[in-house]
Amino acid sequence: MKPVVKGTSFVLVHTPNIMTEAGTTFTLEKAENKNTEFLQRAPEFVRSYEQCVGYPPNQVFIGNMNPEELENIPQPWYEHLTEAKRFGKFGEIMPEDEFYGLMQIADVFDLVWLEESFAQQIKEKLSKHPLLDEKDLSKLKGKPLAEIEKHIEDEGIPLKLDGKVVGCVRKAHEMDETLAAHVMLENLATKASAILALKHLLRNTNMDPGAIEYIIECSEEACGDMNQRGGGNFAKAIGEIVGTVNATGSDVRGFCAGPAHAILHAASMVASGVFKNVAVVAGGATAKLGMNAKEHVKKGVPLLEDVLGGFAVLISENDGVSPEIRLDSIGVHTVGTGSSPQQVMGALTVKPLEKLGLNLQDVDKYAPEMQNPEVTEPAGAGDVPKSNYKMIAALAVKRGEITKENMDDFIRKHGMPGFAPTQGHIPSGVPIMGYAREKILEGKLSRVMVIGKGSLFLSRMTNQFDGVSFLIENNKGKEEEKLAEVKAGEEEQLRKLLADVLRDVANRLRNEEV
Repeated sequence: MKPVVKGTSFVLVHTPNIMTEAGTTFTLEKAENKNTEFLQRAPEFVRSYEQCVGYPPNQVFIGNMNPEELENIPQPWYEHLTEAKRFGKFGEIMPEDEFYGLMQIADVFDLVWLEESFAQQIKEKLSKHPLLDEKDLSKLKGKPLAEIEKHIEDEGIPLKLDGKVVGCVRKAHEMDETLAAHVMLENLATKASAILALKHLLRNTNMDPGAIEYIIECSEEACGDMNQRGGGNFAKAIGEIVGTVNATGSDVRGFCAGPAHAILHAASMVASGVFKNVAVVAGGATAKLGMNAKEHVKKGVPLLEDVLGGFAVLISENDGVSPEIRLDSIGVHTVGTGSSPQQVMGALTVKPLEKLGLNLQDVDKYAPEMQNPEVTEPAGAGDVPKSNYKMIAALAVKRGEITKENMDDFIRKHGMPGFAPTQGHIPSGVPIMGYAREKILEGKLSRVMVIGKGSLFLSRMTNQFDGVSFLIENNKGKEEEKLAEVKAGEEEQLRKLLADVLRDVANRLRNEEV
């Protein structure tokens, strides 16, 4: 009952206008003073859709490039764009105007209003999308601009393109702050981007939506109302739109480590035999759009945090081919582990490998927090993936597996450049799963470790860190099948030999009686 990674999808949505309207950095700045130098200068650093699509890390994210290829492109990558391909083997990069339409398709409470002519334009545009059907398109409706502007005046959030209002998100309740317009925008953006990811997953795996039995949603948003602010359920809301009619589901939250926790939940469900096909999905976080924008503007860097991220992973029962998720040795950061970087990384890498009799060099690739360094370095956070790889290499030195002089070689061999958007939960290990699955199937990798880490102190409930890790390995199904065939053959030979001996004994007894 070994669970396998049956398929993956990874999507981005270019949302520069949502960034400036709903990104926390922008909303806080506007609340203090709408005429600050940052707000005046920020529009100069907004990327076009073509620039966003041609940005090399984004092409890696959707599967048109391998992470290692970034090492051959001079930095800054935003000055060395590659061929702009909207669709990749894992997913796509959707433009903002189409995403407004997808948000209305995702909306079941009439909260997303689109201006009449715009709604018609987007309906025509989305009719060409390979994953949307007539049922989806029938949900696209228009409203008069005057009515939309009234709702914007009444605390609604405008949806803009090129400085022009083309729609709005309305509040869902007069008094409930958890159903305010900005929260509904966050939730609907998460839902819509997760819907896009799940649709791509079903296409990538050629899976009938009806075959999905359980959905786990693991983004950083939490939907509910004033009586249960994080009650959920994004999972079933997403499944409803996608058409997974035989699936139930629930939401898992764990800050940045949420996706890794969710993958383990899914793998355990499949291994136990409760469900055969479990989809783990996550949409993007609007609050984190433009999170480091102030520092980017100061340093003359484009606003690279202009994309929502989304992904979906299908965990299924063993098919004898797809890479396996090992559940016999999981890395966990426990309550008693401690919070130093060495303690955290040791618990997530060394301990699970020791249990299997492996060392740190036995893992082909590690996937810790895979943030794009061009986003984090200007903000003073450094190259996050490289820092993680240095810590793993230092642990290898401490254990006597490598010398200090070989640390750089270890990092080059077992690491890779960061390429994921800083969407919190999106970078933490999981973005490598599409690449890992592909390379394991090709025989180019045998073992990959996915590491999810989270900062629980952000909730002001605890000062603890968090983290879980798991191994993805080449499928042993065929080898086990061959062993079973050999064993069966040996047993058959033994039976024949025993039958011959018994026959010989019987003949001798008969001869003695005569």
